[in-house]
Amino acid sequence: MAYSADVLRKATARLETMRSDRQSIQQQRLHSAYKAQPRLREIDKLLRLSMAEAARAVFAQSGDAHAMMEKVRRENQALQREREAILQESFPENYLMEGPVCEICGGAGYIGAEMCQCLKSLCQDEQRKLLTRLACGTASFRDFRLEYYPDTIDRKYGASPRAVMEKTYDYCRKYASSFGSGSGSLLFVGGTGLGKTMLSACIATEVTQKGYSVIYESAGHLFSKLEKDRFNPTGESNREVSEIENADLLIIDDLGTELPGNFVTAALYSLVNDRLLAGKPTIISTNLNADELPQRYSPQIASRLRGAYRPFAFVGEDIRLKK
Repeated sequence: MAYSADVLRKATARLETMRSDRQSIQQQRLHSAYKAQPRLREIDKLLRLSMAEAARAVFAQSGDAHAMMEKVRRENQALQREREAILQESFPENYLMEGPVCEICGGAGYIGAEMCQCLKSLCQDEQRKLLTRLACGTASFRDFRLEYYPDTIDRKYGASPRAVMEKTYDYCRKYASSFGSGSGSLLFVGGTGLGKTMLSACIATEVTQKGYSVIYESAGHLFSKLEKDRFNPTGESNREVSEIENADLLIIDDLGTELPGNFVTAALYSLVNDRLLAGKPTIISTNLNADELPQRYSPQIASRLRGAYRPFAFVGEDIRLKK
């Protein structure tokens, strides 16, 4: 799963803060415990000394090293029991919080080269915050209302808009719940206010909760970023474009509302084609129909979208007006 550099940076910083805060609290509580029960300080000092004594015996390879190790072990066990008894009698449970911030990785965030669940959870939380700032991170399938769609038969589709949208809704829920690297790309086509943005946002929320990286951009904002990186590149623009290209799921909302031009056509073709070749799922929503797509962009782009994306027609009446 390819979390963006910004998400990973923020999550790593939070983990470091958690480690620092835990260490600070541990030191403060240990100081208070020593002050209230001086015997605890003596026990901890004896434990450190006995470990050093055992280490010297091992390195010295003396004949009685085994006997010394056994003696140290018995003494340590007795000291540990005494220490635990003092803690239980004098302080609340887990007062000293002597374990690391994560029992699995020790707070490092990684187990070898693999990201630990503690850091993954923080990355997921940062990803949710990012989507929330884009006004789509709180979208939920529970909030999608099929009753806004007419239930009378539409001859064009041979079914009612509600029946058509119910199938689309069911597919989107299954797509989000089973999302993975092999998930396909989707094309949402339909007029304004028919739920394209809502369902793509619902997918974004659930896929993020599963731990995948999601980039959700309006078409206008997306192409502005790509154009800036092409003609006036900076480290920041390079990072943003890399995140767009490598996200586990890219969602382009309202394709066709951006300013048209040769750059947009070339950039869209490159982005669509590269992500298809890399097997990275993309969801595109647009008000343009099958005839308008090749006219606005190119037959090659329209062919890619029709051939490699699963299309869904959004039908009915403008829900915003009904609300």
